[in-house]
Amino acid sequence: MASTGHESSASRLQVAVRRWLRSRKADMGASEHLGARAGARLFYFNEDRSAPSGGPLFRKHAEVLTTALGATLSEGNAVRVLVNGPPTYEAMFRAIEGARDHINIESYIIDGEGPGKALADLLLAKRREGVRINVLFDSFGSLSTDRVYFDMLRDAGIAVWEFNPLRPLRNLLNRAFHLRDHRKLLIVDGRIAFIGGVNISSVYSPGLSKPDEKEEATQWRDTHLEIRGPVVKTLQRLFLDHWRSQSGRPAQRALYFPTLQPCGGQRIGVAACDAGRRRNPFYRSLVSAIDAAEERILVTVAYFVPPRRIVRALVRAARRGVEVRLMLPGFSDVWASLHAGRSLYGRLLHAGVKIYELHDAFLHAKTTVIDGVWTTVGSSNMDWRSYLHNAEANVIVLDTGLAREMEDLFWQDVEIAQPVTLEAWRGRGTLQRLAEWLARKFQFFL
Repeated sequence: MASTGHESSASRLQVAVRRWLRSRKADMGASEHLGARAGARLFYFNEDRSAPSGGPLFRKHAEVLTTALGATLSEGNAVRVLVNGPPTYEAMFRAIEGARDHINIESYIIDGEGPGKALADLLLAKRREGVRINVLFDSFGSLSTDRVYFDMLRDAGIAVWEFNPLRPLRNLLNRAFHLRDHRKLLIVDGRIAFIGGVNISSVYSPGLSKPDEKEEATQWRDTHLEIRGPVVKTLQRLFLDHWRSQSGRPAQRALYFPTLQPCGGQRIGVAACDAGRRRNPFYRSLVSAIDAAEERILVTVAYFVPPRRIVRALVRAARRGVEVRLMLPGFSDVWASLHAGRSLYGRLLHAGVKIYELHDAFLHAKTTVIDGVWTTVGSSNMDWRSYLHNAEANVIVLDTGLAREMEDLFWQDVEIAQPVTLEAWRGRGTLQRLAEWLARKFQFFL
């Protein structure tokens, strides 16, 4: 049968998307020290490395997590770790290319250039094939994106909704002005889900965008997950509930909840919160896991201005002999966040916490590994904005295989990071101390 115009167009689109991905991988290959160097892995597979559930430490964390979440954990899932932007986009675009029924996207930032343009082209092609598509983006996070981009999607029959549209003259002094949808979710056909720290943004493409404070660092360090299995149903429900609460209407009709069979050995809990709600299951789960820790806690986080309960929990853990290590940014796009976080170094270092700063890349990952069994990846930072103001979504995975891989990733970052000592912190200059004092005044908005 002769190819239709749509089929020919879709074929050309697939070639274009793959060409873009190859160019990004070539750029990424030039950065040896960020997971692309020889011997390092950009993709991690866990299906054959599932944790046995009989160990006492595993059982302890499973019980603590179940209590903190107030829900049973989903079993039979398979998780794939994606390191940095280009591998994440490659996996996401491949899943979207294979979509047959629906695509649900929720992202703090959707950029109109680079991967954002490739995404739009792909979504338009899938919509022509009859796939139903829902896109939820944050108004503030996507402020720099030309609204023509979203109008183009709407005109093609894609449902697009803007979270908390900015109206400065109306609600600048209203608490609603500070609410953000910081989640990064993609669900395809109700069978594959992606979650983590990666936005749809050109900053992950070397050479397209550069951090303001350090132009030579063009590589963004981030972590994302691809998930298959029964827990995808929970993530789908999370998206659909958020869509309805914001738009006031249900998403387009589709087969959102297909039957899902177990496909791996990971046990997963979903910890999500709505913007402006005091109830935060992720922070409750995190504090509980830190308090239950017996061996080690490895934290990698982009924005570190934690609520007092997090600081106290980390200090308690270090003082009872738990190995506590923090991978934090050496520079940031949020000046106040960087210096407010540094103001806490003294108390943490004095308690025995080891702190590293990453200066050779723009750190954007949000991950924690505890006792080699408990791992979280998602959109939540350790700051007041994630705690009070943002809609966030994390998964918490109980699995020794995944934990080992995430610990390997942490130690790869340590190799290129700079350790922070108590002596160096005590000897910091007057301007640094003043910056820390000033930044702390705005901590509840960071």
